[in-house]
Amino acid sequence: MAETLSGAVDGFLQHLAVERRLAPRTLDAYGRDLARFVEILLARSCDRVESLAREHVTAYLGALEARGLSARSRARSWVAARSFLRFLVATGRLAADPSEGIAAPRAGRALPRVLRGDQTRALLEAARRRGGPRGERDRAMLEVLYGGGLRVSELVALSLSSLDLRAGVLRVRGKGGKERLVPLGEPALDAVAAWLRGGRPALLGAAAAESDVLFPTRRGSAMTRQNFFGRLRALAREAGLEASRVSPHVLRHAFATDLLEGGADLRAVQAMLGHADLSTTQIYTHVSRRRLREVVEAHHPRGRGRRHPVSSGEGGGQ
Repeated sequence: MAETLSGAVDGFLQHLAVERRLAPRTLDAYGRDLARFVEILLARSCDRVESLAREHVTAYLGALEARGLSARSRARSWVAARSFLRFLVATGRLAADPSEGIAAPRAGRALPRVLRGDQTRALLEAARRRGGPRGERDRAMLEVLYGGGLRVSELVALSLSSLDLRAGVLRVRGKGGKERLVPLGEPALDAVAAWLRGGRPALLGAAAAESDVLFPTRRGSAMTRQNFFGRLRALAREAGLEASRVSPHVLRHAFATDLLEGGADLRAVQAMLGHADLSTTQIYTHVSRRRLREVVEAHHPRGRGRRHPVSSGEGGGQ
């Protein structure tokens, strides 16, 4: 029996969830992009897998551009469509990939926003000034976020068993359920040890032994990403920073950029960030070069940010 495109997409999404164990948010993004793929092809009288041809793929790309999607959105939608078509070939639903040889839309890649070193220090200092159990927790979470380059979803999901204080490492479960070991420096380890020693028992009371969450709320449950995001923004305001420019991901960017500027190996940074593709990590080398240029422009005698004295003419007229 002929298979509909919608049915094949459902099978592909199930494959991504079960076999590749993609995160729910990533699955949702694939689902939205592929729903648009099916919609565009249905408008061109292609509703069956075996009917898929090269002209349908080129028409799909043309429709994305005609709808005014940004280059980045078109590139992301193309990745979803290509992955789906390759799945159809791999599972024997299609004899050949109709997208083979078609140039992918190019997405200009924006440089990630990062904090300067003094801004990061101001944020950490604001966290240190916070008192009480929740203040200790906020400080420890911030030190781990910046000191380990974690995603916020990874940070709030940490359990007590994921931490090895003696070895100074965290076992982090990242995208696709992949685990990695993340080393922590002394400031982060000291902040976490202080939190476990005093703040956590004070926050949870008798229920402390019942929760395995490393950074729990007062109820003993894991903090939501939104909750931490709000607390981070409040810390940014206390530090005198523009809160709208501070986010968990900005601190992850700062971690990567500061490591590379300090001479860290790109592959090591890739492993600590949990990037599957080295090209994702390489963008931080561009950020590092940009920051070096800013230093030159601001402080070098020939930089644009300096006013230079007019030559007195000594030595001229040779």
